[in-house]
Amino acid sequence: MLGQHTRARLQRITALVAGWTAVAVVAIPATAQEPGRLPATDELRVCTPGDYPPYSVGDGAGGYVGIDIELIRGLADVLHRPIRFIPVTWATLATDFAPQQCDVAVGGISDLPARRGFSDFSISYGIDGKAPITRRASGADYATIAQINQPGVRVIANRGGTNEAFARKNFPDAQLTLWNDNLTLFDEIDQGRVDVFVTDSVEGRYRVRSHPGLQVLHPERPFDSFRKVFLLKQNDPVLATTVNAWLATQLATGAVDHSFARWIGDDAPISGN
Repeated sequence: MLGQHTRARLQRITALVAGWTAVAVVAIPATAQEPGRLPATDELRVCTPGDYPPYSVGDGAGGYVGIDIELIRGLADVLHRPIRFIPVTWATLATDFAPQQCDVAVGGISDLPARRGFSDFSISYGIDGKAPITRRASGADYATIAQINQPGVRVIANRGGTNEAFARKNFPDAQLTLWNDNLTLFDEIDQGRVDVFVTDSVEGRYRVRSHPGLQVLHPERPFDSFRKVFLLKQNDPVLATTVNAWLATQLATGAVDHSFARWIGDDAPISGN
């Protein structure tokens, strides 16, 4: 099950959108309500970095799995629209989104003001925050920002996303390494080549399951707090209403809660991704 802190926050989100859901669903235009009228070639173009489990990660067979992927596949099924996944990177998300003709971008994306310059946002489906990932042998040596922001501390961050921005802002005195491959980044900590990685607590809780030598410090008390959203094509009210109604329904019925529990709960399977 989800921790009490995360569950309480998701319940507050559900309460906010539950009353809105019925209105939003009614507001969806007829073409969205009656998917049989949509052309078979009307693809839902979904852009994703695909390297941020448990939100979105490659499945090893050319596709993607994760919490965001389950949600967007469910929406596409309801609309009877085929999905076309388009790989993008965190570093180029701002410049790729419009040229790649993304309808939606998913994959653990945080609500940042800078991203509103090139996309619209969905309603939030979750709240997360940054927490340190270290070796178990390090104990609580890197539990605070002050402990991490020291000249001898080796910090790592994936290039181009909120983790890099957080590290640059909060650890100017530490030794920062930027890593291009988020999927191999945890191996650098595991092998002792760096000391700490500060990332979303949900990702940390997922990844340490396949790295038993690592730990997430105080995931229930992250350094900050931010909303998770889908990026939406700008100035498309039909798309926005459809996506928001779908997410609101999934929140109100507990489907989002169950998805998080499947991926990071106590009984979640250990994955090598």
